[in-house]
Amino acid sequence: MRTCGRVAMGLFLAATCAVAACAPSTPDAPLPATAATVPGTASQANAALPRPSHVVVVVLENHGIEQVSGSGQAPYLNELAAAGAHFTDATAITHPSQPNYLALFSGDPQGVSDDSCPHTFTGPNLGSQLIEAGYGFSAFAEDLPSPGYPGCRAGDYVRWHAPWVDYATVPAAANRPFTAFGPDYRSLPTVSFVIPNMCHNMHDCDTRTADAWLRAHVSAYASWVVTHDSLLVVTFDEAEDASATNRIPLLLTGPMIRPGTYPEPVDHYRLLRTLEAMYGLPALGHAADTKPITDVWRP
Repeated sequence: MRTCGRVAMGLFLAATCAVAACAPSTPDAPLPATAATVPGTASQANAALPRPSHVVVVVLENHGIEQVSGSGQAPYLNELAAAGAHFTDATAITHPSQPNYLALFSGDPQGVSDDSCPHTFTGPNLGSQLIEAGYGFSAFAEDLPSPGYPGCRAGDYVRWHAPWVDYATVPAAANRPFTAFGPDYRSLPTVSFVIPNMCHNMHDCDTRTADAWLRAHVSAYASWVVTHDSLLVVTFDEAEDASATNRIPLLLTGPMIRPGTYPEPVDHYRLLRTLEAMYGLPALGHAADTKPITDVWRP
């Protein structure tokens, strides 16, 4: 399995470099002007965004960028960073975990300031937006015992990392065990979240263990996106609880991405705004206070 993962990633990096001519990252150089830097209407900005066939968002836990970027403990994540868009000033919204997941999914922490469970909300969110607009949404959680499971914990699965479960506006069946993820990625909904368990998300286990899990279980999708007009997003809920800056890794990988290092500010609200703008959805909550990311995409 490890050999296949290395071969798949090699093919992925080769394909990416062939398109991008393997140009080195230039974090100190000014980025080209795009719809994000040239005055224009919201519709013009949205027009600059791709509409991937599939997006998979992987959310990891409690590590700052300095713990991952360039670390020998995270070789796979650094391969993704080299092959895609690597944001060096991405930040979480707050501490601890749960309000960050809610912010990314609904544009607001919804008054939650801890990891308590359960909660129930009725408002709009990214999942309900996609479904109402005729797109698909699902989440794939490791150790989830059954589709639609409403419990707060089972094994190393925790509900406070799965905000879609809190919303009556998202069908229970959208919460699926990770065993249903792949290998036929064409059957994925338009947008999916992948939630590793409490070990493989770096919360309870070390960085190397989680990085190896990602290589084993996500690298096939990362290779597949190259020829299927799809996107992989890897982010973290927050940096360590003691972090005042709360700077987190954020990586975007896919054939529509211009590889490089991007020093611009991005938070969970801006990432949500970008996902919404890709599919022509209105901005939710604090996502309306920011603009989508538009400078990482190929023309």
